Parts: sequence; C-alpha cells; structure tokens
Amino acid sequence: MIDFSGLVRPASTRADASSLSKKAALEDASTLLADTFGLDARRLLEGFLNRERLGSTGLGEGVAIPHCRFGDCPNPIGALLTLHQGVDFDAPDDKRVDVIFALVVPTDEERAHLEILGALARVFDDPANLLELREAPTDDELHDTLQRQIEATQLA
Repeated sequence: MIDFSGLVRPASTRADASSLSKKAALEDASTLLADTFGLDARRLLEGFLNRERLGSTGLGEGVAIPHCRFGDCPNPIGALLTLHQGVDFDAPDDKRVDVIFALVVPTDEERAHLEILGALARVFDDPANLLELREAPTDDELHDTLQRQIEATQLA
C-alpha cells in the first residue's frame, strides 16, 4: 500500500488554479513540486513535456495524470491541482481537463509508479470523488479530500 501522506503534501496542492493552457498547468505543477520538494522546476517541466510528447496523459472525464521519471527524486512525489477552467489536454474524450495530478518518480521505481497510477485511477474513476475534489475551496481542503479518498479506495 502506498503512503500518500508523504507523496502529496498540503503545499503541493492548489485549488482553483488559474492555468489557461496545458503547458501553463504543467509549469504550475512543476513549480509546486519544486518548491515543496526542493527540485528543479525547469527540469521537472522538461520531464513532463517529454512524456506528453509520447502521448497525452489525459484520462478523460476532465482528469489528467502527467507523470515523469526524475533522477534527482529520491521518492515518488505528487502535486494535485484543480483548475478554475478546464484546459485542452488532448484527452481521449476531448473533454477539457480541470483535475490534474502530476506524479514524479525516481528513475528506478517501476513498481511504485504503477501502484500509484492504479490508486489514482481508482479515485478518479468515481464521479462523486471528482465532484468533491472540484468543489474543494482551499488547498488544504483539496489535500485532505484526496487523502480521504485514497484511504477509502485502499481499504475497499
């Protein structure tokens, strides 16, 4: 079971962010991660953009999980953003994305990477969870909501 309390911190969540494009959302996520976990924002952004060139990380239903591997990252880390208005993320259903979980994993963390993506997919697959995330008015409430949802899916 993944410990999401260390993976996502209150400082790495942003409710109602004002990003107006996919690149701006990835820049905002990179900055949150860099500021919270002491990494290089520019290199994180490059990692996300390189991964997006391989194919969109938009899942559908307004959700995207951009992710990349990063050698300077000792443990998996994440940032959660909800956007004031959705942005085009080349999602398979063509819906604009307004819930973004940016995931960074160490280069050699294959198993943890897949476990985290699976846990996030279970949370984001529930429309009630998405609504609750979208309605969280503050960064702290967004963080607490995700933590509660993760716990519930891991116990189920």
